[in-house]
Amino acid sequence: MIVASKRHQVGNCSMSEQKHYATAPEDRIPFPHKLIYGLGAFVNNLLAAAIGGMVIVLNLGLGMNPALVGLLGALPRLTDAITDPLMGYISDNTRSRWGRRRPYIFVGAILAGVVFALLWQLPQGQSETFYFWSFLLGSLIFYLGYTIFATPWVALGYELTPDYHERTRLMGVQNFVGQLAYVVAPWFLLFMQNETYFDDMVDGAAGLAIIIAVVTIAIGVLPAIFLRERFVDTTDPDEDAAAQKSQGALASVVSNLRSFFQGFLTTLKFKPFLKLCAATFLVFNGFMLISSFQFYVIIYYVFGGDKVLGAEYAGYAGSLGAISAFLVIFIVTWLGTKIGKRRAFFVAIGISMVGYAMKWICYNPDQPWLLLLPAPFLAFGLGGLFTLMPSMIADVVDMDELNTNERREGMYGSIFWWVVKLGMAAALAAGGFLLNATGFDVALEGNQAESTIFLMRIFDAFIPFIASGVAIWAIASFSITEKRAHEIRAELERRRGGTNQPIPEPA
Repeated sequence: MIVASKRHQVGNCSMSEQKHYATAPEDRIPFPHKLIYGLGAFVNNLLAAAIGGMVIVLNLGLGMNPALVGLLGALPRLTDAITDPLMGYISDNTRSRWGRRRPYIFVGAILAGVVFALLWQLPQGQSETFYFWSFLLGSLIFYLGYTIFATPWVALGYELTPDYHERTRLMGVQNFVGQLAYVVAPWFLLFMQNETYFDDMVDGAAGLAIIIAVVTIAIGVLPAIFLRERFVDTTDPDEDAAAQKSQGALASVVSNLRSFFQGFLTTLKFKPFLKLCAATFLVFNGFMLISSFQFYVIIYYVFGGDKVLGAEYAGYAGSLGAISAFLVIFIVTWLGTKIGKRRAFFVAIGISMVGYAMKWICYNPDQPWLLLLPAPFLAFGLGGLFTLMPSMIADVVDMDELNTNERREGMYGSIFWWVVKLGMAAALAAGGFLLNATGFDVALEGNQAESTIFLMRIFDAFIPFIASGVAIWAIASFSITEKRAHEIRAELERRRGGTNQPIPEPA
């Protein structure tokens, strides 16, 4: 049986008499623990931004076809459809003296860092086929390590507090810390071209990957070391092991597979969760599509093919957007606790749509500095998305427990983040094919056709604009309000009988 380690306390008024609920002292997460959880977000975002931003090296540095580069971003993500939910199930059902999540966070951070460093040690002078297959194989192993780290880390965040508003504050802190990755990531392209340190862009990617690997390992293990899990399995592990032994190995495997698929299907059929996934896919996919595609617009439209100057201004815009996101996170977190998570989502994504539309005017060869103006507006997209969505999913997990008497943080987290990664893969793949569709030819450098430039600009500005509008429509009918969330929690606490089960420290 899974039980909570703390009980819920509501304020002085009954639930039916108030619209807002005070957070009980025992439901608050100490700020150092919020910060440590946020360091996991930094690692998660750093790896995502690096793999997405550095892949351009395969085209500009090694001359690979953009469509093949897009496939290299997309194909490994197909395996996540299996590995992510499987990792979520394994984490939900693991019983060890270190907990359900922490062992995997520790091992996954190390594995992801080491493989990422090796992935970018690309030899010069090989065929396009060699680069494609070697990078594909390395990516599959890297994403497996990434999944082992990220899925339990996400699930851990869903269970750190049961409070509706404290969840939003926790996710605000983790998103704030995670945004630091996007401050440095826009400069990766310029860093890799630094002739002082590297022979060429490919050599720069090899050096940058080692730096990223060291940071990933050093920081990624901290949540596993310092955080504690809220829920603990009180079933006797010896009794459970004896039951599995008496059941037989084959029967045990069949039972686990049946349990996995039942949980997987239950998760996929839960409509509130599907709405969150759809909105996340649309917003994040739109952003990731232009995050790689906009480099070409800036370089070949605004700066006429000047890669270094284009990379410099892209770095300015990216860093400004990332810095703006820090303020955005404060605003969205505050809005979420005042007007509700759903309405705060409408405001944040609506403002980001204004930013996308501004690109049509502000990406101007005559006034290149104008490309900085949309950046603060665009920051509301991911700033709002990854502050509100994880908090809303934690509420969904509670509702699912109310319906099924099971807690599946790992399963929900794995499917949600698979959608995020699928969005990234779709964006990378679509970016390559869209670039080919514009008629772009790298050999022409700054002499691209007018029709090519026009299509680049259309895709860059208005595909994410439309996707964000559809996301707002998807969330319009999300049903878990603050009042409903507290009703669900009260019923769950009644079922658990107020059991106060401490989480044991590792021996």
